[in-house]
Amino acid sequence: MGQTPAQKAAKATRGQQPKKRPGKAQREASLRAQAAKKKAGGGKPAAKKTVAKKSVPLPRGSVRAAYPGTCPACFKDYAKGEVITKVTDRWGHPGCAPRQMSAAERKFARNKARIESGETFRGQKPSDWRLGSSPSSTRPAR
Repeated sequence: MGQTPAQKAAKATRGQQPKKRPGKAQREASLRAQAAKKKAGGGKPAAKKTVAKKSVPLPRGSVRAAYPGTCPACFKDYAKGEVITKVTDRWGHPGCAPRQMSAAERKFARNKARIESGETFRGQKPSDWRLGSSPSSTRPAR
């Protein structure tokens, strides 16, 4: 069926007018319909669930690679999004980075080295405590 020129002009002007927002009742009805559709399982088929990489917390001092690169320790490539950490002055695989000791581990290693070298306790003076006495009844200070 053909349209008259007047009908074509009227249709063209109708398309240019801004659309009216639906009333409150209509909006609520459409929201209820969408909620019912979701509850019934209608609509789009559910996508396969994949484990998001960002949901897993990263080790301290590590980041995800913003772009691919090469590890300075093992010279192997790492991809974008892979977990990397500081290795010397560049970024690389966490397994290639030297392990940092905690303060307690460093103190233990120092003490162990002192004991093994025979240095420990030689410079300390003997106790002033007398057997069976309190600290107040010790010998006078030297």
